[in-house]
Amino acid sequence: MMMFWKEKLVFLSVPKTGTTAYQTALAPFADMIVNNPPELKHAPLYRYNRFFRPMFQKVNDVEMETLAVVREPIRWLGSWYRYRQRPFMKGHPNATHDLSFDDFVEGYMKGKPPGFANVGSQAKFLEPRPNGTAVTHLFRYENQTGLNSFLQERLGIEFHLEQENVSPKRDLQLSPGIERRLRRKKADEFDLWEQARAT
Repeated sequence: MMMFWKEKLVFLSVPKTGTTAYQTALAPFADMIVNNPPELKHAPLYRYNRFFRPMFQKVNDVEMETLAVVREPIRWLGSWYRYRQRPFMKGHPNATHDLSFDDFVEGYMKGKPPGFANVGSQAKFLEPRPNGTAVTHLFRYENQTGLNSFLQERLGIEFHLEQENVSPKRDLQLSPGIERRLRRKKADEFDLWEQARAT
């Protein structure tokens, strides 16, 4: 998570949406960066609302705007699947080396996902709060041009992104039946992505 005080903007770090690269590029311009622990670096909207928003309000009685990026749900799951196939995951109970992408997604759809598929939810991460707190600016991961233009204009800077945390390439084709079930059972994930800015 990054905070830009003068610009009244907080950039939430949704896991597996490229936010580490943005943190590296924007670090010189940010007033606050939360890198650790992961529970705060990747603070979901409910945690931001509970801990950070009241702090910002008390300091200067200001309501910050929030920014987040969401990834197309199948590609988002594919990123988790590939991440857990990295060499350092070998032998780890959450590794996916011996699983097909279908197996991984089937695990994700279970009421209680097994460890290897317990990756959370973008929709839950950004779920609006009862007090009205919601993400102000929501961009699709696939819309890097729009996101970069927004940030450069809002922050009054130019920056360059470098790829970070790149996972191994893998075939991420789901069988038609698994994809249909995923779209039905996790419709809120697809709805969220559809709501995000595509251009």
